[in-house]
Amino acid sequence: MSASFIEAMTAAAAQRPNALLTVASDVRPCTTNLAEVVAAGQRMGTRMIAAGISPGDIIGCMLANWREWLVVAVATAHAGAVMLPIVTIYGAKELGFILRQSGAKWLFTPDSFRNIDYSAVVAGCGDLSGLERHIVTGPAFEVLESEGAISQPVAVNPEDLALLVFTSGTTADPKGVMHSAQGLLAELETMRLMRGGSDDDAVISPWPPGHVAGALSMYRYLCQGSPLVLMDQWDAALAAKLVEQYRVTSSSGTPFHLSGMLAAAEANGHDLSSLRQYLVGAAPVPASLIEACQSRGLAVYHCYGSSEHPTVTSGVVDDPLDKQLHTEGRAIIGSEMRFVDDDGNDVPAGEEGEICTRGPELFMGYLDPVLNEAAFLPGGWYRSGDIGRLDAEGFLLITDRKKDIIIRGGENISSKEVEAVLLGLDAVADAAVVATPDDRMGEIVRACIVLSSGASLSLDDIRNHFSAAGIAKQKTPERLSIIDELPRNTSGKVLKHALRNCS
Repeated sequence: MSASFIEAMTAAAAQRPNALLTVASDVRPCTTNLAEVVAAGQRMGTRMIAAGISPGDIIGCMLANWREWLVVAVATAHAGAVMLPIVTIYGAKELGFILRQSGAKWLFTPDSFRNIDYSAVVAGCGDLSGLERHIVTGPAFEVLESEGAISQPVAVNPEDLALLVFTSGTTADPKGVMHSAQGLLAELETMRLMRGGSDDDAVISPWPPGHVAGALSMYRYLCQGSPLVLMDQWDAALAAKLVEQYRVTSSSGTPFHLSGMLAAAEANGHDLSSLRQYLVGAAPVPASLIEACQSRGLAVYHCYGSSEHPTVTSGVVDDPLDKQLHTEGRAIIGSEMRFVDDDGNDVPAGEEGEICTRGPELFMGYLDPVLNEAAFLPGGWYRSGDIGRLDAEGFLLITDRKKDIIIRGGENISSKEVEAVLLGLDAVADAAVVATPDDRMGEIVRACIVLSSGASLSLDDIRNHFSAAGIAKQKTPERLSIIDELPRNTSGKVLKHALRNCS
């Protein structure tokens, strides 16, 4: 039988108690080990059970890449509850929706972080009648993990819901993506086999734990005991320093993370020779970046996945250079792909179609069951919304995406959501939002606006409007194009490809 999260965590702590955790932070710096983290989580989980947390209850965790996030994850697993990571920069609109739809009973947040007053954010969420406790880092948190007896963990089925991640995707409201411990542990084991190397190899993760990539980095440490280096805010110069200091061997991130770290290392004289491999994804990857890494002896390769199916394909260090440069790798162990037309019928081999996937790591479905009918084909095939094909050697090429999203630094942003907020401005008669290329973030949000008669509009006006609406900062447009009219087809649909191609 497959292990549950708490079984995997307990086993890892017994086998690798001294696995190092390093948190580089101006707020909550920390150096500790796996045994300490797991024990603290078990004590907190014991107190959760005593306080009435039951199997299947949702525990919201809006913490940064800190030791405390890991402790909450262990505690949640110990109590048989469900971990709900939440992006730390979400505003009241996003947070309120997530808490209400999930029915979260407890919520962990910082008291403040990155100039955000979390008590004020929670207060701005409106009705949260289902939320029983809001615990902030500091004394209240410390009481929950303080020394004391440890109960037996609550037994759960590894196939049951264990991790709930909300993603904006392409809709105005976030979608709750449900994962089992069995599925995510299969993902972790597969990636360990593909990476090779030793369990002593240190990893540095730039991903925020509110997203599935960041959460998986945290669970990798908890369930496998590979040394982990964290930063609570991305800092390219600090990342390069940490790679050198802790002899980090592998990492992952977007092109923004990788290019920034390489530039910082060169500028500051940091030695990155320990870094053997880097898995890059979540944004278009310039071939020049991979070529620059190859010249340094750093194997860089693409991967393809989503919140729903974390890793579908991946390159490996031995792939030919042209495959590393131009493809997303091949299907990982256990994952399957097929390519279909708009009606869900298979297209001929080698032709473009919508990518459909299945495998042990595939999510259980959406929290809102209404979303599942459109998301799956018969046989459990997940419709990704992306368009691609396989080459003759079985490597995946992504050629387009059906989902109307902008991928900013690895963050999926719904254009529909941004458009709806823009249309709340009196000065805006019509609006469409598209991705525009950016050297730092991969893509950023560009607003294409038709003004109301006699009106004017600036980016500052838009920023103030989005801030007042409680929308997360990364969704705010960073480019503005004022146009006479939006290009549309005969049915009235906005031709976004035309907008993407105009200045």
